[in-house]
Amino acid sequence: MAEFAASGETPEVLFWVGCAGSFDQRAQKVTKAFAQILDKVGVSFAIMGKEESCTGDPARRAGNEFLFQMMAYNNINLLNSYGIKKVVTTCPHCFNIFKNEYPALGGTYEVIHHTTFLQQLIDEGRIKLKEGGAFKGKKITYHDSCYLGRGNGIYEAPRQVLEFFETEVIEMKRCRSNGMCCGAGGAQMFKEEEQGTARVNFERAEQALETGASIIAANCPFCTTMLTDGVKNKEKEDSVKVMDIAEMVALSMA
Repeated sequence: MAEFAASGETPEVLFWVGCAGSFDQRAQKVTKAFAQILDKVGVSFAIMGKEESCTGDPARRAGNEFLFQMMAYNNINLLNSYGIKKVVTTCPHCFNIFKNEYPALGGTYEVIHHTTFLQQLIDEGRIKLKEGGAFKGKKITYHDSCYLGRGNGIYEAPRQVLEFFETEVIEMKRCRSNGMCCGAGGAQMFKEEEQGTARVNFERAEQALETGASIIAANCPFCTTMLTDGVKNKEKEDSVKVMDIAEMVALSMA
């Protein structure tokens, strides 16, 4: 973004990479896939690079309001100084906090989750599939992440992208507004689990495996990690893959 500003240019969107997309090896693959798509279709985008820091979402979810506000104010000052208007994220947690919680602190932007952005690019005819596609005819089940689904009511855009692949989408018994958390929400990703009888991610992965799908499509770095662990627990990692929708699009593009 600093380079864009120095040359007096304005990108079409700011791609907010997020902590997982920057540092988690699995999520880095999603970051690369999404960036490749944007490059291929000619979307002018910038990232914050070294200036980007955590949105403060885990701090607020874990109850440290002071730390959250400190981080949020830093980010808002940074974004506003660059005159950012449109932000795209690959993480529903970043998406939710930018969209619904930053405005109260003076940060108001048009915020789009990457699945919605991909659906828009498909609708505009900018994304084209290669002949046959990488997923044509495959059975896929889709996991609604909490912050995209129940948190923000976005159910259709990711499914429309999956339908674009000409796949067979098999819904889990618990889906859409009745969906189930992967087990990482509310900052649970960063703490040891408490005593109980079952691990949430194992239960959710079992529900996905029951559909008989060979691919579990996700839209969130936390969900991807938790579901992958759940699939490994059932020793199904060779036959069932957990993939972010952006990775699926990148593999299928002409």
